[in-house]
This record gives sequence, structure tokens and C-alpha cells, in this order.
Amino acid sequence: MASIPSNPESVFTYGAPLLKFGPGASAEIGFDLTQYGARRVLLVTDPGVAATGAPQRIADQMKAYGVEAQVFDGVHVEPTDAGLRQAVERARDSGPWDAYVAVGGGSSIDTAKAINLLTTNDGELADYLNPPIGAGRAPARPLLPLIAVPTTTGTGAESTTVCVLDVLELKVKTGISHPRLRPALAVVDPDLTMTQPAGVTASAGMDIVCHALESYTAKPYTSFERKSPEQRVPYCGANPVADMWSERALTLIARSFRTAVRDGDDARARGDMALAATFAGLGFGNAGVHIPHAGAYPIAGRVREFRPAGYPDGQPLVPHGMAVALTAPEAFRFTFESCPERHVRAAELLAPEMERPADAAEHLPRALLSLMRDIEMPDGIGGTGYTEADVPALVEGAAKQRRLLDMAPRTVTDEDLAQIFTRSLSLW
Repeated sequence: MASIPSNPESVFTYGAPLLKFGPGASAEIGFDLTQYGARRVLLVTDPGVAATGAPQRIADQMKAYGVEAQVFDGVHVEPTDAGLRQAVERARDSGPWDAYVAVGGGSSIDTAKAINLLTTNDGELADYLNPPIGAGRAPARPLLPLIAVPTTTGTGAESTTVCVLDVLELKVKTGISHPRLRPALAVVDPDLTMTQPAGVTASAGMDIVCHALESYTAKPYTSFERKSPEQRVPYCGANPVADMWSERALTLIARSFRTAVRDGDDARARGDMALAATFAGLGFGNAGVHIPHAGAYPIAGRVREFRPAGYPDGQPLVPHGMAVALTAPEAFRFTFESCPERHVRAAELLAPEMERPADAAEHLPRALLSLMRDIEMPDGIGGTGYTEADVPALVEGAAKQRRLLDMAPRTVTDEDLAQIFTRSLSLW
């Protein structure tokens, strides 16, 4: 179990962007930009989202407010360090800009965060990556206003202080984390999510589930050593405000996730999923996530041949939400003993009609497995091409995510990670 602090923390922090939610909200972004004094903005998106016409429509709507927008549609789905550097160079060459607008999934929003950071502050990408992969440098200067407009329902990137990317040479995901990366405004328009394919809805939705579950079961903020003011970080541990958002997100997921995957035209289900993604982002963006997210980074980073349904053809890919979900049942079996009542409560919210098993430790894993089968997630990491021979490399990659593993309610060793990965090769 995690050690008891000698001088326990008594303070938690909470941060969130301004939020505008509802069908049609994206039509008002031009007005919102004028409130920041912006007249020339770069709209950041990916080719798939650009093909829907939504980014150009949003850019055109800004003209009524005297805002000029240029669309950059070169975002790499599941961003890489190489792709981010290219995007930053494009933004530098075509700037200067008064503000940025990100329209798309977490990939577009995270790319816009990196562009914003590196066009307002000195240094290179590696300077800002989380240790031990990067130097963990903090931005010295304020960033420009960033308006995040999600078109997928899952990442919560519109609410968070984190930018996630693949480091190609190391075959691992990592990130940049600092409060200044948080968007100034999140504009969540459920109408923009209607074009998500079923496979994207399923994978992104599992990211919502794991955001809510991991933040709800993270180490309580009171279990950390007390910090001085300058040491405080966005991920401060489970706390009453984050708990509220996580619980509500799970309730919405239970009601609408399967429907949104099965019937993408169901407006109520799409609205519920958009709201659930926002709520979960407001929760984990302050409490933090732990083992499933740490394990997801090498799963995504070391993929060989797997190509999921609903995503662009081309490079092999394990989508982030899928990568997170595949070790979640085993991860929550591992963490159960640290806070049984929270695991049971989370299972009841996620699967309110499920009969409670005799072994309470199985309640949350069974709720997850039932959902994952219904929305056609792969059968474990083996279903995405990994074998037992890959486990040591996956453990090595996950062990580098110390910022996340330190949020787990139990101390996690390399041996523990190896067991979680091994038991996750096949889930049913």
C-alpha cells in the first residue's frame, strides 16, 4: 500500500476553462474571440475533421465578427513529436496570431496546445516534455488564448492542462503538463460529434470511462505530503469536486454509451456523451489518472500492425481510449484493496442493473468487461497484436510514466505492471 505521509496535505486545487455547451455553440466562436481582442487566428484541425466541412464553416462564421481565420488541417491523429514540430513551424511561418482555435479530437486540441506553447515561449519540444523523457521545463511567458472545440466525445482535452504525444524514437507516449496549457474556453457543441464513426465513438468513449474511474480511485489529495504553494500541480489527487464530476460522467455513460455506438444519429445519446466527456475532463484534469493511462502509452507507442475500424487508413494505430481500456479491468482488480467502497460505487454507477458478484473485487472489472464486449473492443492487448514476449518492453514504457503511477492508490512495482499486462493479453 502507499505510505502514510508524515505531514499530510490539507489543500486541494481546482481549475477549469470557461465552458460554452450546447447545439449550435460553435457558431458563436467569432464573438468569443472578440472578447480576447483577437482579429487573426489559426484554426487547427486534422484532415478527417476538415473533410466534414465543420472547421471551414466555423472559420467562415468568424468573419461576421471581423475575425480572420486560417485553417491548418495538418494534424497527425495520435500526435508524434515529429508531427508537432512540423505544426509548430507552420504556425511560426504563417504567424503572428492573436489566438488559436482547435477543432477536432484530442489530437487537434493537443497539437494546438503545443503550437501555442512553442510560439509564445523559447526552447524546443523536448525541453517541455515530462521527466524522465524530457526536461519538464515550465513556460516562462503567458500563452495566447486557445479555444478548444471537441468533435469527439472522450479525451477531455478541452478541459485539461496536458498535451499528449508519441516520441517516435523511444516508441512511447509522454506529455507536457502545465496549467498554462489549459484552454481559455471550451466550446462543446454536440452537433459536431454526430459524424463520429462507431469505432471512434467506442474508443473515445472508453477514454471517458477510464478518466472518470481513474480520477475517482486515485490517491486522495490528503495522502500526499504537504506541498508549498509553488509546488502545487494540476493533478492533486481525488477530491470532493473532482469526485462529483466523475460520478455524474459515469451516470451519463451508463445511460447512453451503448446507444451512441449503436445509433450515431441519436441526438440525446450524443449529447450525453459530449457532456460526460466534459464532466470527466473536469474531474481527471484536477484529480489525475493512474495505471490504465500509464499502461496505454507504450501500448499505443509500440503498435506494429493493428488498424482499428473507423480511423484513417495508413499507419498502424491503437487509439488512445482503446489503449487505456485494455488494461483497465486488471488495473482495477489490482487497486481494489486500497479503496473497496469506491470501486463498488463506481461499478454501481457504470452498470446500475448488474447484479453484485459474491466477490466485490470483481464488480468493477465485470462491469467494464460487459461494456467493452458490447461496444466491440478487442479481446485484450493480444487483440491488438501484442504477445507475452512484448510484456517487458510494455512494462519499461509504463514505468516511465511516474507522474501517473504516483497517482495510483497502491504502490506499483515493475512486477505489478508485468502481471497487469500479462493478464490483459486476453480478457474473455
